[in-house]
Amino acid sequence: MTVAAISTEKIKKKLAILADAAKYDASCSSSGGKRKRAQGGMGNSEGTGICHSYAPDGRCISLLKILLTNFCIYDCKFCVNRVSSDTKRAKFTTAEVIWLTLEFYRRNYIEGLFLSSGIFGDPDTTMLEVIHVAKTLRKEHRFNGYIHLKVVAGASQELINEAGKWADRVSANIEMPRQEDLDTLAPAKTIAAAKATMADISNKIVETKSNKKKYKFAPKFAPAGQSTQMVVGATPSTDQNILTTSETLYSKFSLRRVYYSAYSPIPNADAILPGIKPSLVREHRLYQADWLLRFYGFKSGELFSTEHTNLSLDMDPKTFWALNNRHLFPVDINKASREWLLRVPGIGARNAERIIKLRRFCKVRLVDLQKMRVVVKRAKYFIITSDHNPDVFSLDSTGLMKALSPPAKQMSLFDQMENKVSAVSGEM
Repeated sequence: MTVAAISTEKIKKKLAILADAAKYDASCSSSGGKRKRAQGGMGNSEGTGICHSYAPDGRCISLLKILLTNFCIYDCKFCVNRVSSDTKRAKFTTAEVIWLTLEFYRRNYIEGLFLSSGIFGDPDTTMLEVIHVAKTLRKEHRFNGYIHLKVVAGASQELINEAGKWADRVSANIEMPRQEDLDTLAPAKTIAAAKATMADISNKIVETKSNKKKYKFAPKFAPAGQSTQMVVGATPSTDQNILTTSETLYSKFSLRRVYYSAYSPIPNADAILPGIKPSLVREHRLYQADWLLRFYGFKSGELFSTEHTNLSLDMDPKTFWALNNRHLFPVDINKASREWLLRVPGIGARNAERIIKLRRFCKVRLVDLQKMRVVVKRAKYFIITSDHNPDVFSLDSTGLMKALSPPAKQMSLFDQMENKVSAVSGEM
């Protein structure tokens, strides 16, 4: 495809609209893609990571993240592209998306494509065009960079199979943790439909893995798995509601990731929506708690109580859990199982393995933990080593919480100047 065949000025205008519209979807991870460069082809996603994140070798990875169109038949109140919104509309042709991807890649701007779309016509009509982009890139242009396709909930199994054939990762967004939330903000959508699509993807992934064991050249299907996204803060749903739903999705559909996206106020928003953006700290705490569910053996119910149905904004979830279960500590580093080491604040999965290996040869001391870069300032209140045995109850709950709370951020020079000006004018 040549530049002459494409109106670059027209594409620039569309790109400004559709790249901006795509920024609200957080589930664009390239983690797990391992496509190698084909002889005579282009692109290589092996070992790459996520847009705005890093590869194992420290490189920052960029994806071309766009919508095929922001026209949509749905009227989801939290979405800037809803049918009742007066936002500017645009639609790429499939040829334009293909050209953009190749040109951006040749200029070393990107290493892959994240393609989503508003729903036009019906789910299958939308999916046909999205799939056509990926299929053409793979077959005609021998593009082996990373491709992530958004699957429309309710699309046919045949099209889901076709999407996974050409994409490294696919995702179907569940949007909200409870059906009550969708009934309020997106009445045309159901959690059941999203879960049914996830089940179709999951079953195909399992089938493909089984075939690969029997047949060496069995076709691939979404080798980097599937993911989903939930919007946080647009409804009264608690962190407990959100993480309970995530836990169910991980166990039933073997998702690689659930992404949490803090609700962002949109122009001319419905009055039912909050007028301010939720704290990004809440989004961060959800990711930390999600990590505990996936890699540290925690269950969502352990992180909450009748009084606390939201995660603490002042303290990470594991430390907060440990403070509320002080009777289980201190843990003897030289005797504890891996499962209990993982529950100690300041000890991560990698260091838990290091501790287990080291104690085969000697007693682990506090200085050994420091060399491993364990967060000793946090861990020391919850562990026993060969040279350290704290009286964890010497501090009351308030004292221990104060000791474990992160230090207040140093005031910026700008803030200091603002305070001085306010003080002089009497505004303080």
